[in-house]
Amino acid sequence: MTYLCWPWSTAQEETYARYQVLNKPENCCGLKESEVLSLLSDIGAGIQYLHENKIIHRDLKPENIVLQEIGGKLVHKIIDLGYAKDLDQGSLCTSFVGTLQYLAPELFESKPYTVTVDYWSFGTVIFECTCGFRPFLHHMQPVQWTSKVKNKGPKDIMAVEDMNGEVRFSTHLPYPNNVSRPLLEPVESLLQMLLLWDAATRGGGLDPDTNKPSCYTALQNILNMKVIHVLDMTSAQLHSLILGAEESLHSLQLRLETYTQTHISPLSQELLLETGISLDPRRPPAHCLPEGLRGWDSSIVFLFDKSLTKYSGPLTARTLPDSVNFIVRETKTQLPLSALRKVWGEAVSYICGLKEDYIRLYQGQRAAMLSLLRYNTTLTRYKNLLFSQSQQLRAKLAFFKTSIQHDLEQYTKQRLVGVSSEKMLKTWQENEEKADGFTKVADVGYLDEDIVALHSEIVELQRSPFARKQGDVMEQLEEKAIELFKQLKAKCKSPDPPHGYSDSSDMVKMILQTVQNQDRVLKDLYTHLSTILVCKRRIVDFFPKLERAVENIKTAEAAVMQMQLKRQKEFWYLLKIACSQNNSPSQSLVQQHTDSETVHQLLDENQRFLSQLTTLLQEATQEMEPSVMDQDWSWTRYGAVIAQPQKL
Repeated sequence: MTYLCWPWSTAQEETYARYQVLNKPENCCGLKESEVLSLLSDIGAGIQYLHENKIIHRDLKPENIVLQEIGGKLVHKIIDLGYAKDLDQGSLCTSFVGTLQYLAPELFESKPYTVTVDYWSFGTVIFECTCGFRPFLHHMQPVQWTSKVKNKGPKDIMAVEDMNGEVRFSTHLPYPNNVSRPLLEPVESLLQMLLLWDAATRGGGLDPDTNKPSCYTALQNILNMKVIHVLDMTSAQLHSLILGAEESLHSLQLRLETYTQTHISPLSQELLLETGISLDPRRPPAHCLPEGLRGWDSSIVFLFDKSLTKYSGPLTARTLPDSVNFIVRETKTQLPLSALRKVWGEAVSYICGLKEDYIRLYQGQRAAMLSLLRYNTTLTRYKNLLFSQSQQLRAKLAFFKTSIQHDLEQYTKQRLVGVSSEKMLKTWQENEEKADGFTKVADVGYLDEDIVALHSEIVELQRSPFARKQGDVMEQLEEKAIELFKQLKAKCKSPDPPHGYSDSSDMVKMILQTVQNQDRVLKDLYTHLSTILVCKRRIVDFFPKLERAVENIKTAEAAVMQMQLKRQKEFWYLLKIACSQNNSPSQSLVQQHTDSETVHQLLDENQRFLSQLTTLLQEATQEMEPSVMDQDWSWTRYGAVIAQPQKL
């Protein structure tokens, strides 16, 4: 394991400090959740490593936490160990020179201290990175706020001064922040351990199971949490739920049914990753999430209602902070620049949040489009399978019909003098009619027309300008709001501010324009999303037609093969009979008897014809000259003719 403690000299040129990130206007209300989780993991491991090696850092602050890219991932590292002190076992330290804003209370009183001073500093850094400001009266110097905060309750993690100058404590993180609901309470509990005023109990004491401070156990529990962030596209509402390690998808869907505004049933739920891939129902959802620490800003699952093709809303709007709501209602009210700075910071955070809300919904629209393209790919595969099987069926039908037509022609030629079977003839004729019927099954051209129309519609959806991100105007408004905030900060830092008070008309103008622009782009987004969902519904409804066509072709193909097999069996059966008849003795006797009868019939016919011929000759003789009578006519006598076969 690489621990995150580096000397500044080795990292200065290739890294930047966390305070530089915190000072960005868009982070004035805290870092994104994924960044907070990364900070907890990296800095927690670094502090634990130092303490296990008996080293107190004593000067932990955002300026001494740097970010360095390693393997494409930003890693936090603790630097500047100039004030770090070796701690012998059981020893206490009494000398310190360090940064006052993040010091533990006991250091101001020059009391002995232990490793728990780093817990206080760590808790202060966590709070500031989460909310954008330090937890206890951040506008005051430490000498001032310690006297007011020392009587705080053991679970108080924040102190602010109201308009009347009265200090108010809280056990909860303030809004706005970017921590999701499941993480809020665990992070607050961790901060309650780290920000205890009593140094002896700070850190929560030893955990009996691990024999380490309880704050490390609480920290590890936070990092081990599996949280799924589901954006309901029907309402634009984000749901964050803790997942069991082996919790099934159906269990998650049942919980989502109770969370969603319209109570979408599990059968109607479609859960898509950003890539357009549906969550696998065979695997626990926790196994489908990306590896590593992911907040709702970097890992979202999109929920669609399959029973609808148009989401009519209403869409859940981002909550407007109370202070921002005040300046929107009281635009012309003059406020001190110091108070206005915090309010405008929250206003900038709100404007940035509106843009990010749109981007997430756009990602949901894109996930729907990618899902549609996956369905289109499946449709193309079905089409190719269908037309391949259609061609195979056509080829087999052509062969079968050609064969049976030849059989029928040959049968007709030989039926009078050869083998005949009316039953076989009828079967062949019926099979020929069936083959003609199967030709219609092989004709799937009508489906191809519908598929081409769907493909064309998908291409148009991809070419639509609404298929691309439309947040340019919102980005411009965000930049203008940030510039206004920077100008206000510059005024506040001026030793002689030109005006001690100012109204919020310019910032409110940015807020209203951003809200109006978001309404417009979301209307276009949901119109385009509805078109995507309609096209997807048509493809889903088209699949059963393709499946039926494929099944019909398979059935027809099997029937053709069965008919062909039956024909072949019939031929072999006839051949078997013919062969057995040629080899039978009784058949030879029958054949000899038939030949004898045929000979006698021929002799009788010859005798009749000869008798008729003799009569004709006698009549002709009477008319001929006497010289004719001198010729030899003995061959005409019946006795001579009849005697010849008798000798045979």
